[in-house]
Amino acid sequence: MKKLRVGILFGGRSGEHEVSLLSAGSVFKAIDQSKYEVVPIGITKEGRWLTAADAERLLAGDIADKNVRATQASLRAGDPEATPAAAVLQNGEAVVVPPEPQRAGTGLTPFQSDAPARRASDRAINVDIIFPVLHGTFGEDGTIQGLLELADIPYVGAGVLGSAAGMDKDIMKALFRAAGLAIVKHVTILRGDWESQPKKAQKLVESKLKYPVFVKPANLGSSVGISKARDKKQLGPAIDEAAKFDRKIVIEEGVGGKKNKAREIECSVLGNDKPLASVPGEIVPSAEFYDYTAKYLDEGSQLIIPAKLSKAETKEVQELAIAGFRAVDCSGLARVDFLMDPKSRKIYLNEINTMPGFTSISMYPKLWGASGVAYPELIEHLIQLGMERHAEKKRNQYSR
Repeated sequence: MKKLRVGILFGGRSGEHEVSLLSAGSVFKAIDQSKYEVVPIGITKEGRWLTAADAERLLAGDIADKNVRATQASLRAGDPEATPAAAVLQNGEAVVVPPEPQRAGTGLTPFQSDAPARRASDRAINVDIIFPVLHGTFGEDGTIQGLLELADIPYVGAGVLGSAAGMDKDIMKALFRAAGLAIVKHVTILRGDWESQPKKAQKLVESKLKYPVFVKPANLGSSVGISKARDKKQLGPAIDEAAKFDRKIVIEEGVGGKKNKAREIECSVLGNDKPLASVPGEIVPSAEFYDYTAKYLDEGSQLIIPAKLSKAETKEVQELAIAGFRAVDCSGLARVDFLMDPKSRKIYLNEINTMPGFTSISMYPKLWGASGVAYPELIEHLIQLGMERHAEKKRNQYSR
């Protein structure tokens, strides 16, 4: 039986480029290569698409630069400021991919290359399905999904709408609210309004929310650009920081107030139209909240799996996770994050991540591991779900 050809797409232009490399490397090592033929596809930080032996060596962990290897070994998941591993992607053959449906089996065919002249078929990315292990902007936000939809290529994970809604915290919360799900109080302001009328924006925030508040760029991941503001003195700098990364800034009221810190609960979801939820887990951050440093650089954070919840609370988290997954029209996979008031034990749906960190030690696969689904089996499920979703979409008529 012919092996299914799986393109592992990694890298990309986002600030989570290095996290993507490590997630993709884990997938590459764990995937059952007796069933799947794996094609590593790298995208540089400049947006160049590469298929090269260098990309495969990078994902397999065979890196010639000892400094790169040492740096990776010292991090739990890669730091964009400190990890130069992406430089490996600078070598190799570039391909430019047109968003055109191809004949069965021909895959994504480049129409241009700055490599020496060769037949177009030699430069094509011939795959049966793409596993886009891309985090953040230009990968998890619907853009790459749109390209793959236009090219009529099956892919793992959420579609254009689910990806875009899952990336934009403002839109995501509106959909959660419309579905009747409990979310924290929040205000959204525009960067332009903040820059032109900062006092008015601050007054709006303080009229709606109580300190402390968390200030976030609406469209970003891995807790980049997020700050906690305990008072009005800290609010301005926190908004300035978030405004570096997006035109929309979401400001949320802290759960638990000034004296208590919210518990951070996470749940993994797997499926398409009939999704399933894993056992919940809990993050106990080494920092005041689970920011980028706590996630990727500081080894002090604890992952408690399963989370210490009652049976009723566990069931509530799982049901809310599935409801949130459906509210944004997600598919394939998602990690759903919750905040729990430590005193009242009220559970708030905080956000959804449509392509969460996917290393073997990341929370998403670990929660499924604790639920009885091993990492290689999880990868296989996701590939099957991607193929099923594509087959379902092929049933649609687009003309009479």
